Amino acid sequence: MKKLKLIYNPFSGDKSFKFELDSVISEFQSGSYETHIFRTCEDGDLERHMSEIAELGASYYDVIVISGGDGSINIAVNGIMKHGITSAIGVIPSGTANDFAAFLKIPQNAVDAVRIITDGHISEIDIGRVNDMYFVNVCGAGYLTNISQQIDKDFKDALGKLAYYIKGIEQAPKFMPFPVRITSSEEVYEENIYLFIVLNSGGTGGFNNLVKDAVIDDGLFDFIALKAGGTPLELFGLVVKVLNGDFLTDPNILYFRDGFIKIETDGADIAPVFTETDIDGEQGPDLPVTIKNLRKAIRIFTPAPDEIPDAEQVLN
Repeated sequence: MKKLKLIYNPFSGDKSFKFELDSVISEFQSGSYETHIFRTCEDGDLERHMSEIAELGASYYDVIVISGGDGSINIAVNGIMKHGITSAIGVIPSGTANDFAAFLKIPQNAVDAVRIITDGHISEIDIGRVNDMYFVNVCGAGYLTNISQQIDKDFKDALGKLAYYIKGIEQAPKFMPFPVRITSSEEVYEENIYLFIVLNSGGTGGFNNLVKDAVIDDGLFDFIALKAGGTPLELFGLVVKVLNGDFLTDPNILYFRDGFIKIETDGADIAPVFTETDIDGEQGPDLPVTIKNLRKAIRIFTPAPDEIPDAEQVLN
C-alpha cells in the first residue's frame, strides 16, 4: 500500500472535519492508502511535524494531505519546500478561507475532496517565494491584507467570510497611503499606495475571481496595488467594481503580470501595517521583499479536466 500522511486542524472553519474522519480514512483505504494521522494542537507543532516527516526521508510518504484553510496549507508547503520533501500534496478544504482550494476546483465536501486524491490526477503548479518564505495563494501588505490575522477566531468561525468584510469596513476610515518602489523584470514603478497583493491564483479574501483569466502554472503572478489619491466616492466605486470583478483597468489600480517583483519603502515613518506582509493569512517577512515565482514547484491532486465539479459542488 502507498503511505499517506493526513494532517488536520480540528479548529479550522466550523470544526466539523473531525466528524468526517472515519469516512475519509475509509475512502483512503479503499484507494489503497495506508493512512497516518497528525492532529495539530498548538502553534508551531505543524512546522515541527514537517521536520519529523523529513527525517523519515524526502519520499517516505507518497502523499501528504492537509485538511484546513489557506494558512494550514501554507505552513505545510513551507515545510515541504524547506526540507526538500517530494511527496505529492492533497487538500481537503475545511478552513474559513479556502481561496486556494476553490481556485483549483477542489470541492469543500470532505469525501468528494478525498476522491479527487484517490482518482490520482496530479497537476504541477507554481508557488511563490518571498525572501526565505513560501506562499501558495497570495502575498500582500497594507490595509485589508492582514485582516485574517486581526479577526478574533470565534468571530471568524461564526460569520465566515462576512467577518472579513466587516473588518474591512472598520478599517476604511484609517486609510493612509505609503510610498513604495516596485521593481518588476521589465519596469520600475514609484507610487503611493494603500495596499498591494501578489496573486498566484485568481483571488483572495473570498473574492475568487479578482483575476478572471489567472493561470497557476505559467510562471507569472498577478500584481494588484490600490493607488492613493482617489476621492472617497471613487474608492466606493472601485469597491463596487471589485465586487463585479471588473476593476483592473481602473486608473486607481496598478496591475501587471510578472514572475519577479521587488517591493521597497524608504523606511521613514512607515506604520507596521505597511511593512509587515501577509502570506496566505499568516504573518510574512517585513518589507523590503523580493518575490519570485517558482514555476511548477509542487505536485498537487486536482480534478481531472473532464471531471471538474461545478461551482455549487466546489462551494458546498
